[in-house]
Amino acid sequence: MAYDAEDTRRRIFDAAAAEFAEHGLAGARVDRIATAARANKQAIYLYYGSKEKLFTAILRAKLEEIHVSVNIDADAVAESAAQIFDWHQEHPELIRLLLWEALEACDEPGESERERRDGFREKVHQLVDGGVAHHLPEDARVHAAQDLLFTVMGLIAWNFAVPRMCRIVLDEKTDQAALARRRQTVIEVARRLAAAPE
Repeated sequence: MAYDAEDTRRRIFDAAAAEFAEHGLAGARVDRIATAARANKQAIYLYYGSKEKLFTAILRAKLEEIHVSVNIDADAVAESAAQIFDWHQEHPELIRLLLWEALEACDEPGESERERRDGFREKVHQLVDGGVAHHLPEDARVHAAQDLLFTVMGLIAWNFAVPRMCRIVLDEKTDQAALARRRQTVIEVARRLAAAPE
């Protein structure tokens, strides 16, 4: 059977995403990634260069995945919040990766940060162009849309960052029951936040 480089890269990527989500950048081990991917360590370095570059590539790809999968609709912010919530429920690794990045990565802004900023600027401009904060002066609309987007992201992310706390605070028997309840709350809060004042 011929060597399939693309399949090997995919297996490395999937194994590394799981390893980094579980152990973070510092705790992840290249030999465990190689074993899980059924690849050798040399292939990891060949395709990605280093463990740090592999982590950055995975985080970039996961953020791009949510960027293209979920649209922020200015006319339906609550529905967009529901889609984002559901996406994170299906892909809990992204929140874990972002938490590990916050704990372990250096604060040096790089190419990855510029790409992310551009992606979020695009979402903010969709909100502004769609009429979010239309009651404000023109120069304040972008800041209002940025604050709305980040607040909704925070409302969603915290549920997946601390699922046990979510269950305990809400006094639910299971994580699933707590998340179902939180989903409804997030949708309603997003609806109220996006509504222009009378």
